[in-house]
Amino acid sequence: QVQLVESGGGLVQAGDSLRLSCAASGRPLSTYIMGWFRQAPGKEREFVAAISRTGGDTYYGDSVKGRFTISRDNAKNTVYLQMNSLKPEDTAVYYCAAGNSYYSLSYYYRAAAFGSWGQGTQVTVSA
Repeated sequence: QVQLVESGGGLVQAGDSLRLSCAASGRPLSTYIMGWFRQAPGKEREFVAAISRTGGDTYYGDSVKGRFTISRDNAKNTVYLQMNSLKPEDTAVYYCAAGNSYYSLSYYYRAAAFGSWGQGTQVTVSA
């Protein structure tokens, strides 16, 4: 089982940028497809982005496409989420997740595809 710890969240103004990090331990990160999800108060967990095992392919939710970028550094066992042009509706707890690479990347919009989750980091965007 891989353990995941997110960091980098905070309070920012609309239009600002943040970079979230997810540090993995216990297993090599290269074993997994990695994803980011978010959950706002009163809403279900929402898919944000996923990245293939080597970082050669990425996949984004419609609400963040063009603004967010997922990347990974397997040598550092770390995955990142660069968030630009932040909007108040981006306010949520952001979670990273690791999934076994059973399926094509587009399948990983489903939270159920991921077996390991971090505890989350809060991102708050003020208007």
